[in-house]
Amino acid sequence: MIEQRITHAISDQRLRELGSNVLAMEADAIRALIDRVDADFARACRHLLDCEGRIVVLGMGKSGHIGSKIAATLASTGSPAFFVHPGEASHGDLGMITAKDAVLAMSNSGETEEIITILPLIKRLGVPLISLTGNPESTLARAASVNIDVSVAQEACPLNLAPTSSTTAALAMGDALAVALLEARGFTAEDFARSHPGGRLGRRLLLLIDDLIHTGEALPRVAPEAPVKEALVEMSRKGLGMTLVMDERDRLLGVFTDGDLRRSLDRGVDIHAVQAGDVMTREPKTIRLGALAAEALQVMENHKINGIVVLDRDGRVAGAINMHDLLRAGVV
Repeated sequence: MIEQRITHAISDQRLRELGSNVLAMEADAIRALIDRVDADFARACRHLLDCEGRIVVLGMGKSGHIGSKIAATLASTGSPAFFVHPGEASHGDLGMITAKDAVLAMSNSGETEEIITILPLIKRLGVPLISLTGNPESTLARAASVNIDVSVAQEACPLNLAPTSSTTAALAMGDALAVALLEARGFTAEDFARSHPGGRLGRRLLLLIDDLIHTGEALPRVAPEAPVKEALVEMSRKGLGMTLVMDERDRLLGVFTDGDLRRSLDRGVDIHAVQAGDVMTREPKTIRLGALAAEALQVMENHKINGIVVLDRDGRVAGAINMHDLLRAGVV
């Protein structure tokens, strides 16, 4: 068992220095990669773009953790990918790699035994092999179709032993590959949302206002000749912060909102003596059925309003939606 040596003598200042040094060294390691985004990087991208199957990511130990993250990033940005443990690959999981796939192997030393063991089998499949190594002269780098150099000057660990700068560099290069492929494939925010339907972005980009609007009896409405008091009661009862003002033919004439009430009071209007049609907002902002909830949010934010009327394809009132509906749906 490793003896635990705990000291309380270290100062807060020294702790901050250690943390800052790690971040500075890892930042330097990433900056050094910029010049290595070269012709080999482009060739690696071409191999991955030409892949008709999936990108199989391999890595052991800390490189395996980074590889798993890179595989997840690739898969969520339009490049189907999954992670395979090299140790398991030599005991049956290598059957998960097909002739249509491409392999992305990660090893800082380039001599990881579990990966070297399965290299002949990967080569026999004839699939492209892209390697991310810290040693361009290593066995893995020389066997690869393309090797990307992710070497670092030193680890951020004071002992220069624990994988820190090297894993950060590999992860950053993996992100560079994923984003380059994303752009090349024309992958959009909507595509991203479809693979993340449960996340906030998915809700923002996939949820339609059709699923949120208030219709029928839940829709607040009054006639233009209705007293303002009646409009206020209707607005409070339906809880949308506004009341639609509509004529006998169900045509939208305007809306009466909390803001209209405040503006009327500021002007000294006797709200007991006027009708809803006298103080309503004419030509209110509207949106069509089938629009994204995010579009409704944008309209409301741009015009500083809390609710919006929803029209059908023929321009008739279909319902209404307010900011609270978007909040409850997780769009905001």
